[in-house]
Amino acid sequence: MTLQELIPIAVLAFICELVDSTLGMGYGTTLTPIMLALGFEPLQIVPAVLCSEAITGILAGLFHHEFGNVNLQPGSRDFKVALLITGCSVVGVLIATALAIKLPSWVVKLYIGVLVLSLGIYIITKRREEYPFSWLRIGGLGTLAAFNKGISGGGYGPVVTAGQVLSGVRGRNAVGITSLAEGVTSIVGFAIYYFSGSQLDYNLMIALGAGAVLSVPLSAFLVSRLSTGRLTLIIGGLSTCLGGYTLVRLLL
Repeated sequence: MTLQELIPIAVLAFICELVDSTLGMGYGTTLTPIMLALGFEPLQIVPAVLCSEAITGILAGLFHHEFGNVNLQPGSRDFKVALLITGCSVVGVLIATALAIKLPSWVVKLYIGVLVLSLGIYIITKRREEYPFSWLRIGGLGTLAAFNKGISGGGYGPVVTAGQVLSGVRGRNAVGITSLAEGVTSIVGFAIYYFSGSQLDYNLMIALGAGAVLSVPLSAFLVSRLSTGRLTLIIGGLSTCLGGYTLVRLLL
């Protein structure tokens, strides 16, 4: 790939990661279909996306901590939530791997579309209510989100972020926790590709990684300036849009 081809991809990654690190969702869900439309193969895209998400997820978590959006000090509740979600993610990915070859792709897309759309609508309609904190709900939704990612490559951020809001975590904290948890989960996913001997497109990885990393500080700053109520509404709205978009693409 030439430099002229890599620069637009880096810009695209910058935009998608800006949305993802600001709202806790949208990077892989939006970037992967665009890359497919540009003519890249799935086995080029998925490892490159996972590699860039591994870097930016960890980095975004640290920046969100520095800007005061989340407290990831060992022993804090946010840190424990991140550990729980990460642990459940491993379980979810293992289950998804066992089922991925058995389910038709349209069934998976239909399931994720309905789930994410439902979460978004519920958050919007119930956004003024206070949700009691629930470890059980967080663990269950974390496992479900990782299952989505393992079986289809998407649907992680919307479920983890929206799920935390519905489990009593503030929107700002949920975004920071999701960034860190998805970064660790992506490391595991990329490692599987790397050690399996898959052909990796390092030029694509560099382009995506460079563009995505540059957006992280700006997104953490934006989150620190958004009110909790407004951020919760945006999370619900974006979840609704992503779920609806998934269903529309499936039906058309």
